Amino acid sequence: MTIALVDADILAYQVTSASEEAIDWGDDIWTLHGDMKFARQMVATELKRLSEAVSATSMILCISGAREKNWRLGVWSTYKNHRKSKRKPLIYKPLIEHLKAEYDCLWWPHLEADDVMGFMSHDDTIIISDDKDLKTIPGRLYRPTADEHLTITPEEADQWHLTQTLTGDAVDGYPGCPGVGPVKAKKLLDPAPTWETVVKAYASQGLTEDEALVQARVSRILRPTEFDPVTQEITLWNPT
Repeated sequence: MTIALVDADILAYQVTSASEEAIDWGDDIWTLHGDMKFARQMVATELKRLSEAVSATSMILCISGAREKNWRLGVWSTYKNHRKSKRKPLIYKPLIEHLKAEYDCLWWPHLEADDVMGFMSHDDTIIISDDKDLKTIPGRLYRPTADEHLTITPEEADQWHLTQTLTGDAVDGYPGCPGVGPVKAKKLLDPAPTWETVVKAYASQGLTEDEALVQARVSRILRPTEFDPVTQEITLWNPT
């Protein structure tokens, strides 16, 4: 049995972007159109392709809750703030509603799709996403754009999480440790990635362990033991 956990946020964005068309009516009049029928057909085709690519016996589409309710805002108040003004494709929200109505979907108001895939991950699942953040989750990962099948060990997942803690993520709006990019992070964490190494890197920039911990928590994709779907309680990450 293989249950595919699909990043529906990325899927919906790609499909609805491809379904938009700008039309020039002349006399300086332009309109933007979204073809919902085409989008629904694209979703069905892409889900069939993804299912075959990972030999899935079933699929669950994982969807993000509202940005303003995201639990990470309680950790880092400016998380993804720069995205507020960025327009989503015209029929993005209608397509998400279509997915919820027609497919097996999971979402919680304060979780991102990444978190849903992360805490749902187990031996019988495979995550389908191009988002590099999913490398912080132990288990099987399929990256569609590169047609790449990965098996992430717990050690690799932990190292990737510490890497994100050091480098930050400009796309998601958290800075990490000043002066540390991917190359330097790899040099610092190989061959033995430890929390102490991360703390030393932050200390070298005049920052405290508490400040490093904030970055570690905001970069953390929730794992199975870190979210209770019944109580909806989140366990914030702590170094061990």
